[in-house]
Amino acid sequence: MNYTFIINPNSRSGKGGMVWEQIHPELLKRKVEYDYYHTNHVGHATKLAEEITADGKEHNLIVLGGDGTLNEVINGIQDFNKVTLGYIPSGSGNDFARSMKISKEPLEALNTILSPAEIKKIDIGLLSKAGKCRRFVISAGIGFDAAICHEVAISKSKYILNRLKLGKLSYVFVALNRLFHDKTANAEVFLDHQSVQNFKNVYFVAIMNQPFEGGGLKFCPKAKADDHKLDVIVVSRLPRLLILMLLPTAFKGWHTFVPGITVMQGESVSVIMDQPLAIHTDGEPSYLRKTISAQLLKEQLRVFT
Repeated sequence: MNYTFIINPNSRSGKGGMVWEQIHPELLKRKVEYDYYHTNHVGHATKLAEEITADGKEHNLIVLGGDGTLNEVINGIQDFNKVTLGYIPSGSGNDFARSMKISKEPLEALNTILSPAEIKKIDIGLLSKAGKCRRFVISAGIGFDAAICHEVAISKSKYILNRLKLGKLSYVFVALNRLFHDKTANAEVFLDHQSVQNFKNVYFVAIMNQPFEGGGLKFCPKAKADDHKLDVIVVSRLPRLLILMLLPTAFKGWHTFVPGITVMQGESVSVIMDQPLAIHTDGEPSYLRKTISAQLLKEQLRVFT
């Protein structure tokens, strides 16, 4: 069996390159047939995935990087029916690995790919905004959580904290700053094209395909990647200090019973804000928008687990 690796050597401030230095000799030792490609700029993983899967053949496509690299690859795959995905996490958040129970230890993750306990089919989300679409495998969102992704993406502290193996703290520092400076908005949320639900003083709306985002925050504890449903969480009308107190509980999924936190489930969702806010797909930031919509693709993706 042949495997094709797409490697982001710069994920987690250079950890990706170090992880490949562990994986590469192990592949040689086991006499595994493989090809590999290194990314060298933002968007390169998408281009590589497009080129690799354009031949219409079956591919075992292995991503070595963070959730952002994974998102790029997902957006480059030409035919999900012809691809089986493997993942070796080397990012800061690693929410996909957390949800799919893939080990963060490189050689254990490699073992999962070479000798999988199961090949699982998972859903792929599609976010539409201003006539443009982007796929996501973990989550998408608008508002506070997306604004954090925007700022972390350009933060110098993230590089330093990653080198100290404290990368998740960069999200915490940015979240604390933005919590007390960002304005809330009013939102209209349509679920499965049914009647609208109105929310006042909204901090964010997250559309989840899996339970975790933001480096381990279990925003939608009941979300499953293979149930053909999207889980939606709306956080609104809460005092900022209360949100600050609730954030630690979100790592366990204990926040969902608090009034002001609404969790829903459906096959599609549309969100209309009364002002442009930041949006993201799998933590990758995009331009400010007032309106987004999301649904699931008909095709599912096979994953080594």
